[in-house]
Amino acid sequence: MTRIIDRFADIMGGYDAAFVDLWGCMHNGVRAYEDAVAAMRGFRAAGGKVILVTNSPRPRASVERQVEGLGVPRDCYDSVASSGDSARAAMFTGAVGSKVWFIGDERDEAFFEPLKIIKDPVAIERTDLDRAEGIVCCGPEDEHADPELYRPQFERAVENGLKLLCANPDIVVDRGEERVWCAGALAKLYTEMGGTSLYFGKPHPPIYDLARRRLAEIDAGIADDRIICIGDGPHTDVSGAAGEDLDCLFITGGLAAGETATAPGGQPDAGKLDAYLKDEGQAPAYSIGFLR
Repeated sequence: MTRIIDRFADIMGGYDAAFVDLWGCMHNGVRAYEDAVAAMRGFRAAGGKVILVTNSPRPRASVERQVEGLGVPRDCYDSVASSGDSARAAMFTGAVGSKVWFIGDERDEAFFEPLKIIKDPVAIERTDLDRAEGIVCCGPEDEHADPELYRPQFERAVENGLKLLCANPDIVVDRGEERVWCAGALAKLYTEMGGTSLYFGKPHPPIYDLARRRLAEIDAGIADDRIICIGDGPHTDVSGAAGEDLDCLFITGGLAAGETATAPGGQPDAGKLDAYLKDEGQAPAYSIGFLR
């Protein structure tokens, strides 16, 4: 059974590093959660290291610029590990070929910028579906539209044996009061249709490997039992932490606010939280309404 805590400070003494989700944890897609920023500042002031681990399809520098604009300041974290960087590394090593059909919008253009850590990268050419060797998906072109709109193109892609590189495994996220589709919804549909989808964000191992490398650049001596994961996604943050054998603090006021009866600024209903986690097959060590 998960332990509901009042503040991160109640448990932070047991950890030297935190892998912290962004959307739904540090911000709501519109503005930062001030209490979350303060909590991470407090953890760092006590010697803790904070790695923002996000399923954003964007490179690290782009994520840093984005969250600064939302009010997540540079002094509340040490580094960033993004699904975008993990997926880009795979793309530039030829995971889906050199000619790719791209699904995304203008915000995702940075995905194709050169990645210095890859030696002799594959030259990537964006092309139409009929000429493509693979698919790169950063998200739907219209984040409000039903993913089923891609079914006709996906049928052709499956017939051609194309692999889909998913740069963001999230199915949905909440931007303020609205819920929008992410690349994970398209990858899920593609897999259900018989295609092969490659994932590089939470809950899959590549992004945790990247997070550990980012942490090692700062402090190479932190063991896994001194790392805690923090996030609001039961099948990304919580499941990913369990797969890596890391402790997790589940933020109930994000994606699961309704199911756990977590009011704005409040705490979850213990009974509903336990029932929800049982239904979802998840067992985070700790839970809290909002990071503070």
